[in-house]
Amino acid sequence: MLKKTDWKTILKIAVGVIAVYLAIHYWPNISGIIGTVFSASTPVILGAVFAYPLNILMSFYERHYFPKSDKPAVVKSRKAVSLVGAVITVLGIISLIIGLIAPQLVTCIQMLINEIPGAMDMLIVKLKENEFISKNLIDSLASIDWRSRLTDIMQTVTSGIGDFAGVAVSAVTSVFSVVFNVILGVIFALYILIDKKRLGRQLNKVSQKYVPCEILEKISHVIGILDDCFHRFIVGQCTEAIILGVLCIIGMSVLRIPYALMIGTLMGFTALIPIVGGLIGAGVGAFLILMESPVKALIFLVFVIILQQIEGNLIYPKVVGSTIGLPGLWVLAAVTVGGGVFGIAGMLVSVPLVATVYRLVREDIAGKNELLRSVAADAPTKDKEV
Repeated sequence: MLKKTDWKTILKIAVGVIAVYLAIHYWPNISGIIGTVFSASTPVILGAVFAYPLNILMSFYERHYFPKSDKPAVVKSRKAVSLVGAVITVLGIISLIIGLIAPQLVTCIQMLINEIPGAMDMLIVKLKENEFISKNLIDSLASIDWRSRLTDIMQTVTSGIGDFAGVAVSAVTSVFSVVFNVILGVIFALYILIDKKRLGRQLNKVSQKYVPCEILEKISHVIGILDDCFHRFIVGQCTEAIILGVLCIIGMSVLRIPYALMIGTLMGFTALIPIVGGLIGAGVGAFLILMESPVKALIFLVFVIILQQIEGNLIYPKVVGSTIGLPGLWVLAAVTVGGGVFGIAGMLVSVPLVATVYRLVREDIAGKNELLRSVAADAPTKDKEV
């Protein structure tokens, strides 16, 4: 006769099998529901994502805002002042980056538009000197008024014709939706940071009520390591980006390459994307320099290649790897695999995740080795007693 515990086990297995069957059979409906819930929760998710790096700055200001003072006015104002300081810092950095990059970028685009007609004329002259190019093709290229064509293209882009209006409306709607979600995400982030201590207490009460103590202790330990790795990764990534941007500005200034401040700032900003971010900034920078001097653009590319080798093999693994406690080899492997599977988001998340797994495995191995050593140390004593 089956015991009561056996019936409970059989019932759990049966419920699990039925749940798996229903999930497979009705997966299209279930996936649609999950997609709808996820889409509706986007502002909340963005709020949590925005709140995490903001909390790093906020905690920094909280530690340095009259840390030894116990006056009621200081204690009450510490949270608000720290949050405002964190928001102002982020807005100031964004404004500085835009202010350094946008004006010169617009100037370069205008220069590009003005230089294209002359460049096409020079190209046609070179093609005429080449006997392998068809004369009809050269004549057709020469008959084109490139300046008027560029004007027509710009008018088409700005005013729009035909079906472009529908595409523009769709694009504007999509952009508006993204902007709206971002604004709501920022609002949620501010509320999360204002009530972070209360939310933490509520989460602890719920966890202690519904999660067994042993499991809760393990989960808390894993979350603590995960938080530490992400915290250290963000700080290390920002430090590495500043180092790369400063080195780029100094090197370009020494080599007398134009747009040193703008391109150095752009390189530092794109370097927030692990490993390959600097290459993106280098491509944009080389294109902008090419408009003024092809020779200097070539010199810039050589300089960036050397700088990227130093950054990718020495600075990044040392700064970020040592910050999160992950060897340089694993940093490069995490960025490569994460970027290949999930793109830029994978590059940003893979390093702290691998660092978390690395630390957990190392702790587990160390614990087992300690247990084996203690057993080995007790064994001779037991033999002697026998």
